[in-house]
Amino acid sequence: MMTLFPKTNIDFLKYRKVYFTLFGLLLIGGLICFFTKGFNMGIDFTGGTMVQVKFDAPVEMEQIRQALSTTGANSELQSFGDNSFAISEKSSTDEVGVVQGRITHALDSLDVPYTVLQTNSVGPAVGSDMTERALWSILLSMVFIIIYVAFRFSNILWGISGVVALFHDLFLMAVAFSITQREIDLVVVAAFLTVAGFSINDTIVIFDRMRENKRLHPKISFGELINLSINETLSRTVITTLTVLFALLILYFMGGEVINSFAFAMLIGCISGVYSTIALTTPLVYTWSRGQYHDGDENALKPATRENAEQVAAYQAAKRMVRQSNGNRRRHKRHN
Repeated sequence: MMTLFPKTNIDFLKYRKVYFTLFGLLLIGGLICFFTKGFNMGIDFTGGTMVQVKFDAPVEMEQIRQALSTTGANSELQSFGDNSFAISEKSSTDEVGVVQGRITHALDSLDVPYTVLQTNSVGPAVGSDMTERALWSILLSMVFIIIYVAFRFSNILWGISGVVALFHDLFLMAVAFSITQREIDLVVVAAFLTVAGFSINDTIVIFDRMRENKRLHPKISFGELINLSINETLSRTVITTLTVLFALLILYFMGGEVINSFAFAMLIGCISGVYSTIALTTPLVYTWSRGQYHDGDENALKPATRENAEQVAAYQAAKRMVRQSNGNRRRHKRHN
């Protein structure tokens, strides 16, 4: 298997309080941003006016975009082939005529004859009912992720921690779109769902390695188990993420305006997914589950080494001997 780094021995759990603090600051800052700046929702959510035109000669989409940019309005452009295009702009029902006049005035600057095929006032593709169904779908998907992870790894806390990290990634993406005021349309929603799958997949990989190391190294503490598993999968995580990021950077800088917001969302989400798996999922699993695996000794936070594992094993054996000795002493007193 290809490796990017030599064998690492990083103590990731050492900074878990810093990770949790940053997560808390993200939640507070994000909520403030949502209430003060809000979101720039696209026509799919708000509705607007659509003008469909057909040119008598071939015209590049970039030429049309440049012409429409002079109107100062945010227009969406879609090609239907045969020199036909649909131009959509957010507006109310009363503004249909104004929007059509603004669009036709911009197209006149191209000096290419065209015909307006139709002008319609379009409602939001995502209505209140569909929005409610989408929210329920996301909620149920998270519940089923918890059930799946809990069944696969025999611990519901692992599933809950994975969903918390997934929420972190989607929340950070939403904050990025609120700050930049990029338009959110159905393509961006698709990016959100794609990142959700990407993030939980990375979490499952580390959980698998944790389960395997738990079988291979039964005597090491739970903190050592987590650090060892993250270090062993670090090269795989970075290589996979870089492969995706290279493709996304090309889409972001060279993919054109239509796919730019999709690539932007994916860039934020993929980077956040790697961070949240290491800085949220595993620290949460450790914090919530440490009582199930060890007695809270400080050795649990040391990087996984053979010497440290032997020290922990000797420490636990000594504790067992003390408990056994105390039990024998109590039985001896009862007999007397």
